[in-house]
Amino acid sequence: MAIEGADHFGFSPEELAILETVYRPDLFAGQVVAVSGAGSGFGLAIACLFARLGADIAISGRNIERLDAASVFLSRFGGKVLTVPFNIRDPDACTEFFVRISGELGRLDVLVNNAGGQFPQAAIDFKPKGWAAVIDNNLNGTWYMMQAAARRWIEAEKKGSIVNIVADFWRGMPGIAHTAAARAGVAYVSKTVAVEWAPHGIRVNCVAPGCHETSGFAHYPPEGAATYEEANPLRRVGDAWDVAEACVYLSAPSGKFITGEVLTVDGGQQLWGDPWPTGRPGWFKL
Repeated sequence: MAIEGADHFGFSPEELAILETVYRPDLFAGQVVAVSGAGSGFGLAIACLFARLGADIAISGRNIERLDAASVFLSRFGGKVLTVPFNIRDPDACTEFFVRISGELGRLDVLVNNAGGQFPQAAIDFKPKGWAAVIDNNLNGTWYMMQAAARRWIEAEKKGSIVNIVADFWRGMPGIAHTAAARAGVAYVSKTVAVEWAPHGIRVNCVAPGCHETSGFAHYPPEGAATYEEANPLRRVGDAWDVAEACVYLSAPSGKFITGEVLTVDGGQQLWGDPWPTGRPGWFKL
């Protein structure tokens, strides 16, 4: 079974397996890391890096074939891999995911909420169903996962770390306004519960990618992708490994005094310009 996106966008699994990293190989030995949306793109790269650093991995997503392929790939690094297909829009399924992690892997140390998705469209054309689907997936689903994990840590009197993948929404996101709303909501609920959950030893942070080349590029028109390299002062796109290493930084001892933060990984995009996923409109002048 092939993992989608490797041929044309982002890294292949073989490349992910050998990419250089600044982290030592046993950094997460004896720990368990859960990654949602781990069948491709950012999620696969994140799960791969944690697995390479010694962690046992629990992965989730909706596409069983992708998850099975990801599980085979991640198993090569020597740790346990638990695969649980489900939809994060279902709060009961989110709770059951963590029950299975506890029962089959024995513990949970880090949760990376990467699952989500959106489609490019002018905001004036959004239908209620499309708007609700993106909000339910990117905001509500992420919240269900956060709350379910935190409840188990608090009940067990264990510490934990949550990293939520959001987006570079600081200057707005023309062409994907629905995800801008959802991801901003995740960032600010993260800041809020970082304070509420600090007494329990639970840290909550976010990583906000800018334009990074992954299999997700295939969902946007060429005229949209053509704006991405000009959207930051480095004049290039990032990659999934940039995001994976940021997640490890926040989850490892390097992030032990960081909570309620949004680490923006965008090549300076927030200071420079904006991508246009649907293509730059004719009236817009640089």
